[in-house]
Amino acid sequence: MRTKTALVTGGGKGIGAAICRRLAREGFRVIVHYNTSEEEAKALLRELSGDAAHEAIKADLRREEEIESLFRQAGDIDLLVNNAGIARQCLFTDMTAAQWDELFSVDVRAAFLCTKCAMPHMIHEKAGNVIFISSMWGQVGASCEVAYSAAKAALIGMTKALAKELGPSGIRVNCIAPGVIQTDMNGHLSPEDMEALREETPLERIGKPEEIAGVVAFLAGKDAAFITGQVLGVNGGFVI
Repeated sequence: MRTKTALVTGGGKGIGAAICRRLAREGFRVIVHYNTSEEEAKALLRELSGDAAHEAIKADLRREEEIESLFRQAGDIDLLVNNAGIARQCLFTDMTAAQWDELFSVDVRAAFLCTKCAMPHMIHEKAGNVIFISSMWGQVGASCEVAYSAAKAALIGMTKALAKELGPSGIRVNCIAPGVIQTDMNGHLSPEDMEALREETPLERIGKPEEIAGVVAFLAGKDAAFITGQVLGVNGGFVI
């Protein structure tokens, strides 16, 4: 059987890197997409297990032509993990239109374009798997993160609609909504803020990137063959 290929956007570090490691252990050929994290992506590539010819490919997801080049270089994709995203914390009244547009360009528009590029092969094969990495804030909203919450909510809507549209083609589409995870994206938070979030989480701890990766591996596997259009919260009970 042909080794299946997985492409993980924003795969150079954080949750994306954990997903790449786990999928490589599951037997996938992994395409590690990165933009600015070249050193991390190249180091990760040396870590990945298995005999598959893993690759790291650079692309600025704000540029459609670079997304198209990414998929040309990657070849046929069986599993697409739309993980790349940026966040901005500020008052809604302080956010500029340019800042709003940039966040949506990376978090939503890029996910749309990447998914569209992956479709010809998946539809031809009558098989495929798309996973969006949203956020619990896309489910319930967060003060001072209106743009981020709105963008992550858009991914949830895209998941549900695409699952209905692509189901007849044998393509599954699901979404993961992480809670507070120990990543660089939360690096702007003070130790006091992180402690408050830990205390607010019923399981009384911060999540690990590997715990998101484990859910990706489940959704990508045969045990999830009858699961599509779902949003799985991995948040320690923060949102119930």
